[in-house]
Amino acid sequence: MAPVGLVAYLLARSGESTRTIGVDRTQPGRDLLRGAVLAAVVGGTGLAFYLAAYRAGVNLDVVPDRLPDTWWRVPVLLLAALQNGVLEEVIVSGYLLHRLAGLGVRPWRAVAVSALLRGSYHLYQGFGGFVGNLAMGVLFGRLYQRWGRAMPLVVAHTLIDAVAFVGYGVLRGRVSWLP
Repeated sequence: MAPVGLVAYLLARSGESTRTIGVDRTQPGRDLLRGAVLAAVVGGTGLAFYLAAYRAGVNLDVVPDRLPDTWWRVPVLLLAALQNGVLEEVIVSGYLLHRLAGLGVRPWRAVAVSALLRGSYHLYQGFGGFVGNLAMGVLFGRLYQRWGRAMPLVVAHTLIDAVAFVGYGVLRGRVSWLP
């Protein structure tokens, strides 16, 4: 979480705060609702895309959970999901898009830069992981620009990863369609 601390420091150094990028608790109900709806839409679409890409051979078999079956497995997976959501959305959606806007970069170009960055650090998942995260980056980037808030994106990303991480462990070996 150190990079998020760096974002907070850089914002404070320029006379701003995390509230500037919509990382606060001023709209908890709205943030949770938007995040939950977004997670359902993106998560469902993402799962279908992943399975299709895997079957087509353009995506790797991504195993989100290699932890032993112990009492601490689910809490660790949930914390990992929270960490991913906070890190990626605060930095790539909130801070990067805020700074690019401040530099006068056109909104769609800023979203393209943000989405390409997001897709590129998911290349370990294969080409399908890159394309899927690129698409998610475009959607999340435009929503950040519209809402001016990263919190709904943090909620959505955390929920998507939590369902994927914990769901994989629950469904692994029990359903035929999961690689």
